[in-house]
Amino acid sequence: MINVIPSDARSSFDRGWLRGSHSFSFGEYQDPENTAFGPMRVANDDVIAPGRGFGAHPHSDMEIVSIVLNGKLRHEDNLGNVAVTAFGGIQRMSAGSGMIHTEHNASDTEEVRLLQLWFMPETKGLPPSYETTSFDPAALAGTLVPVVSPDGGPRVATIHQDMTVYLGRLSEGERFTFNQDAGRRMYIFSIEGKLGLNGDYLLNEGDTARVEQTTSVDLEASGETFYMLIDLP
Repeated sequence: MINVIPSDARSSFDRGWLRGSHSFSFGEYQDPENTAFGPMRVANDDVIAPGRGFGAHPHSDMEIVSIVLNGKLRHEDNLGNVAVTAFGGIQRMSAGSGMIHTEHNASDTEEVRLLQLWFMPETKGLPPSYETTSFDPAALAGTLVPVVSPDGGPRVATIHQDMTVYLGRLSEGERFTFNQDAGRRMYIFSIEGKLGLNGDYLLNEGDTARVEQTTSVDLEASGETFYMLIDLP
């Protein structure tokens, strides 16, 4: 089963210093029929104005992944972590038993765009932790590269959930097939460009697909396409 959700069906907002879209219930947008997809709870596509950001606020029992698409994002938390991440960088925060952090645009002249993804952890009450990793953008060409996984790695952030976040790029007419075990889910987001799905669906820029009861998807690009695929339980 494949459920394609157009970009304009997301909850969009513009507060001046912050604009973006929510794919699941978040903040002022609440839809009891759209609160989660497996352990996935949040998929926000945010743009933060220069010099602005989120002040100190708490989180608990949530795995939070930030993928910077352009600009620079600054993180600081009560564990003493301070980091600035640009494109090619991943921030992973395991809020666990409790954590306080801030997020700001590190630039006074350029916007920062990021995808922020929240997932329920496999176990509650974990010690809070934070890490940054980086991937090679050139390695995304023609394939899917894991950037977050439960096993982690030199260029892969470690998450406390049985799931993997992949990023990939395809050129015009290029195809890629992704296979997964039965009983799992896929969340697919076309970040840039157009992505054909199993020859029956087309994801335009900003569209997402929630895939269930399907162990294989054939992906084909219409033009240069940058996309994310998440393998979920």
